[in-house]
Amino acid sequence: MDRVKTFLSALGRDWMMLVGLLLLLTVVFMAATAGLFFPDPPDTMMGPPLQWPGTYTGAPLGTDGLGRNILAGLFYGARISLLVGFASVIVALVFGILVGAFAGYYGGWIDNLLMRTTELFQTIPQFMLAIVVVAVLGPSIEVIILSLAIVSWPAIARLVRGEFMVLREKAYVQGCIVVGMSDMRIIFTQILPNAMSGVTVMATIMIATAILMESALSFLGFGDPNVMSWGTMIGMGKNNLRDAWYIMTIPGIALLLTALALNLVGDGLNDYLNPRLRSQRGQ
Repeated sequence: MDRVKTFLSALGRDWMMLVGLLLLLTVVFMAATAGLFFPDPPDTMMGPPLQWPGTYTGAPLGTDGLGRNILAGLFYGARISLLVGFASVIVALVFGILVGAFAGYYGGWIDNLLMRTTELFQTIPQFMLAIVVVAVLGPSIEVIILSLAIVSWPAIARLVRGEFMVLREKAYVQGCIVVGMSDMRIIFTQILPNAMSGVTVMATIMIATAILMESALSFLGFGDPNVMSWGTMIGMGKNNLRDAWYIMTIPGIALLLTALALNLVGDGLNDYLNPRLRSQRGQ
């Protein structure tokens, strides 16, 4: 309860984090209520094509080249963006934490083997690797989540490894070893909880990156053809860029605000979880 009060107090002092959290909650609300406000699928033709925002009552934000409701696409696209962003980062966190924890705790040949493998993945451009995975396995939400997790876990692994290399030398860890506590218990109950602050901050940034990468994949035609995402909306609007630029601009703004919200939340969490940085800013 005290932690909640402390967090709410910090949130009240950090207006940028508050703005980011409100924007993020808005996107979550859109994703949760898409089916309530728009019972028909987002690819349903709702009116005449290329209706500008505010000119057609059935579609407040206008329609695209096929007469689909852009506002409905935004709501359903929020589902896809959040699903891909959070799911891919969760998978990346599980694998990256395991690799980084074992490498940082044991060191030696285990560290060399795991870190050389991590560096191998980091030498390949992330977006190109994601495209290759999707092209080989086929475009679907599951494959996109897998591809983004594959390109995201090395950063988490290196961060966790660095934290473990520092924390394993602490007195409380040495005391756990002396009393005969098992390695697995030390790793997951003693060291990992103390290393999670940096991981939490990085996760918010990774979610924003994953959302942007999914949109880029969909824009290039590597997205799931059975779902409506913001990247798909932008890609379908590129043919009408001159006479109906709003088709690309509206989902583009949604992407921008979502990525901005996650970055603001990440910065705020960094200040909250890093007492040294928080005290420096308070001076």
